Amino acid sequence: MTHNLIIRGFDDQVHEKLGEIANQRGVSINSIVKDAVDVWLKKQQSEIPRKHHLVIYSDDESMMRLLKSMDKLAKEGNLFRCFFGPPRNPSIELLSRLKWYDGTVKPYPYSSVTQSKDEQHELSLQQQQQQMQAQAQAQAQSQAQVQSQKNIMKYCGKVIENVVKNANNNQVCCMDFVINDVGKDSLRQALIVEKAYDDNRIAGLMYCTYKTDSLLNSEIKDLIELFEMHDQIFILKEDEVYKLHITKENVHKLFLS
Repeated sequence: MTHNLIIRGFDDQVHEKLGEIANQRGVSINSIVKDAVDVWLKKQQSEIPRKHHLVIYSDDESMMRLLKSMDKLAKEGNLFRCFFGPPRNPSIELLSRLKWYDGTVKPYPYSSVTQSKDEQHELSLQQQQQQMQAQAQAQAQSQAQVQSQKNIMKYCGKVIENVVKNANNNQVCCMDFVINDVGKDSLRQALIVEKAYDDNRIAGLMYCTYKTDSLLNSEIKDLIELFEMHDQIFILKEDEVYKLHITKENVHKLFLS
């Protein structure tokens, strides 16, 4: 459906030049104006920041210091402040008090009780010992893993849809704490989720947050993929923020000063 657009303020000289160009090209002045508007809209859309950053932190205190500073800057920038993450998390509770929008979809797919890797491994061994048929169990686990991956992708998609809907076309300043739980369970699964978002970013600033204990036991190839998928990488140390630069180098650089 088309609409008429009334443009005011054209003086006679500008209108005359437009008329000459229109006659030369065999088009109407309206079509020239429409083309100019289309070009302007495309330029504006391409200039809207759609940043995807990575934040790595070791403790809640460091993250909470950062969030307090970010809250002030996000307000000054008129950004839509939002987050999503697990319940009973200190950072989540802080953002709620600061009146950030909670885009978390209920029910939350991960347990709020954190288990260590050793505890998870021990539990897995106990479960395996209780199974009478190892082959049947492996098949069931494989099917469950595939279903879990589908469920997490679907859940994360709903969260992003929720944020976009409530942002009301405003640029966001968004803190993602869900991805840490995904990465803690499986960094490979987290990379799949990251890739899906990276291919379809929303307007504004998205910060994916990971605790160091979710990454330290990961393979180097997965870490490099995680780093390369983000525009910038930030590491928190108490109340200080460090930016990490990752560049691919030739082995000869190992011998240069």
